[in-house]
Amino acid sequence: MKQKRQLYKIIAAAVLFASAFMLPVSGYWRLAVWSAAYLIVGLPIVRKAFRNIGHGQVFDENFLMTAATAGAFALGEYSEGVAVMLFYQIGELFQSYAVNKSRKSIAALMDIRPDYANIERDGKVVRVNPEDVRPGEDIIVTAGEKIPLDGRIVEGYSLIDTAAITGESVPREAAVGDEVISGCINLNGRLKIRVTRDFGQSTVAKILDLVENASSQKASVENFITRFARYYTPAVVFLALAIAVLPPLLVDGAVFSDWLYRALTFLVISCPCALVISVPLGFFGGIGAASRNGILVKGSNYLEALAATEIAVFDKTGTLTKGCFEVSRVQGEGIDDDVLLEMAALAGGNSTHPVSQSIRKAYGKEIDLRRVADFEELPGRGIKATIGGKTVLLGNKRLLDEYGIKFNPVNGAGTVVYVAEEGIFRGFILIADEIKPDAPAAIAALKKAGIRETVMLTGDNAAAAENVAQTLGLDKFFANLLPAQKVEKVEALMKDKSAGGKLVFAGDGINDAPVLALADIGIAMGGVGSDAAVEAADIVIMTDEPSKIAQAIKISQRTLRIVRQNIVFALGVKFLVLLMGAEGLATMWDAVFADVGVSVIAIVNSMRALKSV
Repeated sequence: MKQKRQLYKIIAAAVLFASAFMLPVSGYWRLAVWSAAYLIVGLPIVRKAFRNIGHGQVFDENFLMTAATAGAFALGEYSEGVAVMLFYQIGELFQSYAVNKSRKSIAALMDIRPDYANIERDGKVVRVNPEDVRPGEDIIVTAGEKIPLDGRIVEGYSLIDTAAITGESVPREAAVGDEVISGCINLNGRLKIRVTRDFGQSTVAKILDLVENASSQKASVENFITRFARYYTPAVVFLALAIAVLPPLLVDGAVFSDWLYRALTFLVISCPCALVISVPLGFFGGIGAASRNGILVKGSNYLEALAATEIAVFDKTGTLTKGCFEVSRVQGEGIDDDVLLEMAALAGGNSTHPVSQSIRKAYGKEIDLRRVADFEELPGRGIKATIGGKTVLLGNKRLLDEYGIKFNPVNGAGTVVYVAEEGIFRGFILIADEIKPDAPAAIAALKKAGIRETVMLTGDNAAAAENVAQTLGLDKFFANLLPAQKVEKVEALMKDKSAGGKLVFAGDGINDAPVLALADIGIAMGGVGSDAAVEAADIVIMTDEPSKIAQAIKISQRTLRIVRQNIVFALGVKFLVLLMGAEGLATMWDAVFADVGVSVIAIVNSMRALKSV
């Protein structure tokens, strides 16, 4: 609506502007037409200028436009005074249109906010606010409705459109037992979903929070432009004053009106609108392009930093591999393989770790946890539990070494889980993890994007790590790492980058949170992964695709190119026309182009940042 009103004012002023040239009127009638045209487009700017002066903000673009056009009217240059305001408003309209277009890419994300939830209560389905639904309650989602809360399907089958969350255009199947996330759209079937998270902790709430706060983190270029405009504008005002006053006082034959005109032209040319508008708009467009592809950037400062990435560091499990473990081999030592598997399943019966889950799945029988006592998870090593009065250890080589248990280490392409009972080695279980389909292409794309070094950190054994590293073409890998040792490795790697270079770390688990916070840019893989990882990360990828990292870097590099193009173009044109204006070679019409024309061109260029790469 505001844009329409602005457009109508511009059209009305343009009609009067043209009429002033064509109507057979002169004198006060001609002045009245010029004044009417000026007031239509200029009055809001004049009001804003005086309002800002009242608030102590004297030197801004509104003041520059008001001073320049008032001076033009005082010199009798009515057409040029109106032209400055008219074309300035056209530039403002372009800016408004560009900002709205940029916002729409993020507004599409904002549409994921659910308006209601259908909940079963007392045998009836009632419509309630999603914030009133609690975990454990069942909600009904019919065809065409948004899924309002995270949960697990307990009844029904359907196709789910996840495009708004993940950027993926192909719907995925959803059946009983599958996890679904809020913000997605149920395309056809009727689903009953058991809620697993409050609305405040749901995927859609997290995304909306990230998007709404993205603009608060400014890039260094934006901060520079803000500081630049703060000092630049007063400087050009005083320069313009000097141009108007000093030559008539110091130079024989200098005419005050001529130098005042030059000063007014100088003011219009010097307006920093092109920079102040186009630079933030470029970053906003880049963030919008990323969001459309399921990449949530928490601020333009992170988008800017991403373009300077030199080293990319990855967690292995869940980041480069699927994290879907399957038991590939069970080898008992002095006991049957079945007995070993049962012992391991009981020891890990209380654990949510994917390795323990895969062992229980391979065991395939009901586990009697009453047989288990003194369960203890040992981070980075494994599990200690008491089964039938006997102490059982389930974990990696480090755990058995810690307890002084003698055994022969196994080198296998997978995760090796050792089992010991009462200080005696009882065998091992080999668990294989599958590399994500797009992981090889992701590493290749990163190297193509100019990443100097790719590194993998894992708590897994060296054999499994080497297999993944060789398959993917990684430059380095470090295995058998505890969470604290991952931090140490990242600290060492950060010393290898150049002064302006950045290190990116991508991970998905709670153990990755310290490293995500330490890295120059932390990237959390999977929007429904660890809350701690998402909180610590600077960028969140809503899918489990590592290829999105390379895409994010490409978006950041293109955004920086566009921003730099705008800065060079705007300053170059303005500097040239400023010199011409000081020499008396530029008219107010040239000044309009140097201000409004450059702004419009820069805005149109910034809009390119919205396009996907």
